[in-house]
Amino acid sequence: MNLKDIHNVYFIGIGGIGMSALARYFKYIGKEVAGYDRTPSPITNELIEKGIPVHFEDAVDRIPKVFTQQGTLVVYTPAVPSTHSELKYYQDNNFPVKKRSEVLGIITRDTFCFAVAGTHGKTTTSCILAHLLKESEVPFTAFLGGVSEDFNSNFVLEGTKYSVVEADEFDRSFLQLSPNVACITSMDADHLDIYGTNEELQQSFHDFTGKIKSGGKLFVKKDLPVEGITFGIEDGSDYRIENIEIEQGTYIFDLVTPSEVLRHIRFNKPGRHNLLNGLAAFAMAVQTGSPPHRLAKALETFKGVQRRFSYQIKERDFVFVDDYAHHPTEINAVYQAIKEMHPNEKITAVFQPHLFSRTKDFVDDFAASLSQFDVVLLLEIYPAREEPIEGVTSAWLLDKIENPKKKLISKSNLIEEIKNCKTGVLVTMGAGDIGLEVPKIKKELAYAS
Repeated sequence: MNLKDIHNVYFIGIGGIGMSALARYFKYIGKEVAGYDRTPSPITNELIEKGIPVHFEDAVDRIPKVFTQQGTLVVYTPAVPSTHSELKYYQDNNFPVKKRSEVLGIITRDTFCFAVAGTHGKTTTSCILAHLLKESEVPFTAFLGGVSEDFNSNFVLEGTKYSVVEADEFDRSFLQLSPNVACITSMDADHLDIYGTNEELQQSFHDFTGKIKSGGKLFVKKDLPVEGITFGIEDGSDYRIENIEIEQGTYIFDLVTPSEVLRHIRFNKPGRHNLLNGLAAFAMAVQTGSPPHRLAKALETFKGVQRRFSYQIKERDFVFVDDYAHHPTEINAVYQAIKEMHPNEKITAVFQPHLFSRTKDFVDDFAASLSQFDVVLLLEIYPAREEPIEGVTSAWLLDKIENPKKKLISKSNLIEEIKNCKTGVLVTMGAGDIGLEVPKIKKELAYAS
């Protein structure tokens, strides 16, 4: 498919973070863009403000007429059911209908493509990489899976020579890409509703490495079952971080590359997992030929990503952190970061499980990771694209959490329950709509203090 022949682009599921980045791209290059999503959100509001029509009813007659004409490309997310009437209309009438990942592959095919893969860390690593490229004045386009606080956007256009994309393992989407440089941050079991077994998931990562262009490079976290240039923390990796110190919430460390040692590098995002994300982004950015010392210096000025260990309130006697964590490994990483940066503080965790299938597959791991916190407030499961599974409930998960200070709550009394905890550190976690509650919590707690 040649994008030059496309005049209109219609998105089914336009409110998704990855879909909206593509919508912004096509609008920027002069295409007519519109779309459907199930519910309004801050993302859809922003798209509408930018002149992109969005409607929220699955109805063919709501599609603007220009998008029922030839020269229209239809992009959909795998989360949309096959019974969706607008999707069926386009398929039945032989329009070019493609998944987001296919379109991303087409856009980046003629660029020098950086692809970030892994079950955790994709978005933060991609955002750090985009920041490093910007600071080293490299011309690039980035499609991000979160809102970068450095760019205040999930889409960045600073040129077209290089591209930065997240290589998403969900629905095997990343097999549509052909990167020049790739990294794999992690390969923990996830999306077993798609893959069935962890072995199948791991095989897909091996398949992804086969998509790297001839002469390309692959960076992998040390000890992952994939061959590549390794990165890690004090573990003898090709790229590694050593001599870590913490000074007023900032990491200070030495960065060792295969050819040199860069000393006293500073990085402001808490958590060893974020140190690894920064290291992976640095190793990839070096492949542009930018001076390593300049890239290492740029690590210090990275602001962060919305909902990735994002400080909402940071006072001497109270801290409120929000994070997208929705997998036991991610919850453990958040806990580690809080304990390292705020030792001896009582920690209250508010968690909204995401997907019935993920809760079912990892219920014991979720229980173990949540049991570490001093107080656990558990919300109902956010279903997203799924129908309920019998017996899989937040009450079932709550019973497995080994912590006397645990409670199942509703969003309607969330703030009241939080106030009753009288905690030193509050952390909200989850990939559902809990993010919409964060501004309300922040406002109420900031006012109360």
